[in-house]
Amino acid sequence: MATREILIAVIGGHDKNDKVERLAHKIGKITARVGGILVCGGLGGAMKAACEGAKTEGGQTIGLLPGTDKKDANPFVDIAIPTSIGFARNTIVACCADLIIALPGSHGTNTEICYGLVYGRPVLDLGGWKIPGMIPAKNLGQAERLIQDYVGKIRAAQP
Repeated sequence: MATREILIAVIGGHDKNDKVERLAHKIGKITARVGGILVCGGLGGAMKAACEGAKTEGGQTIGLLPGTDKKDANPFVDIAIPTSIGFARNTIVACCADLIIALPGSHGTNTEICYGLVYGRPVLDLGGWKIPGMIPAKNLGQAERLIQDYVGKIRAAQP
């Protein structure tokens, strides 16, 4: 039986924010290095930066788009999936992930965090959310170790 791919959702704000985008780029690189496929909302801001980071490390990316046109995806999305359901696509981002990494963001990111917790997904807090049930990471180094640990646990649990 084939081993199932590990999907790692990277969630964060879509507004231009250099600090968040640098963090997203680094998380994208880590996602690719651990062998995960990065899944996100597929647009700009943190989503674009995370996808770009993953691509620089040879990773694969999926963008779950809110609209109906694949052309809306950022240029670093390999697989663009238009959902036509607007922000409701946040539930899909959270549900399909084996691990969610939450960066700073706003209401949309908050919904993805909450959906992830409802669906029982591990949600790593790199955005200062401090929502009960999230796994706090104090810095990028600790986040990388936690990501590696969770990916290892997911792989070990597969048949």
